[in-house]
Amino acid sequence: MQLLFLGTGAGMPSKQRNTTATVLKLLDERGTFWMFDCGEATQHQILHTTLKPRKLEKLFITHLHGDHIYGLPGLLGSRSFLGGDEALTIYGPVGLKAWIELTLATSKTHIKYKLNIIEIEEGIVFEDDQFIVEAKLLEHVIPCFGYKVTQKALPPELLIAKTDALGVPRGPLLKQLKEGQDVELADGRIVRSSDVTGELKEGFQVTILGDTKFCENAILLSQSADIVVHEGTFDQDTAELAGLYGHSTIMDAANVCKEAGAKHLIVNHISARFMPSDIKDMIAQVKHYEFPIYVADDFAEFDWVNGELKKVPRE
Repeated sequence: MQLLFLGTGAGMPSKQRNTTATVLKLLDERGTFWMFDCGEATQHQILHTTLKPRKLEKLFITHLHGDHIYGLPGLLGSRSFLGGDEALTIYGPVGLKAWIELTLATSKTHIKYKLNIIEIEEGIVFEDDQFIVEAKLLEHVIPCFGYKVTQKALPPELLIAKTDALGVPRGPLLKQLKEGQDVELADGRIVRSSDVTGELKEGFQVTILGDTKFCENAILLSQSADIVVHEGTFDQDTAELAGLYGHSTIMDAANVCKEAGAKHLIVNHISARFMPSDIKDMIAQVKHYEFPIYVADDFAEFDWVNGELKKVPRE
């Protein structure tokens, strides 16, 4: 799993930051990627990456402010032009379906793939044999959701040295053992799956929050998460503006993670008032927290490997 930030700005694009769009790359897990929010010109940002729009499987919208949705019509149309024929599902607040359908109809945009638009309420919004996605309402000036993605426990490792020692032939029996089934060999011996497999591996938990003030639901969604992506539109010196406009400071984001016992924090949705030289000062305001804290910029990528978060060096 990797996190790639296509846009990390708040409100409107700047020379330093595009508007919000965050990609959860699940290429190893399911051969696709998911996106959270789709600000203006997101498809332009994609052109600077190796992402292929046809691999976009799910798109989660936090709320209906323009800096989180104005990139949708162009991306949906281009995905069709580029040969994307796999179904795409979009999740988001009430009103999203009407806006997308009106926009596509008015612009005569023809979508060749199946487009599912699901207007959500709080609770589990998606679940299959690999993942659960839970949504909760946050505290912004309009209805806004946060999402928690939980990967289910991974199958245990098959210990080939042990199966070889027991004389299990290569083929279907190994698959059954890996899936937890005991098998009978040709000579009548029973090989138990528990004897030739390792322990179950816990999956990752990633919380990606929309615009919000410091609130209880942000803490609940972030509970014990491996990674929390939290807006930090303002710093401590501009905290009054954060409260006025339903946003958070970088300190608010850090306090959510502290209260939730989360392991890593990545801050995005940065106000255009902050220049690159100001980011060091923002990070200094939260340097006393015990968990790693990053401020993402556009095209920042983070890799989750063996329970550790690593920032991918830029080429």
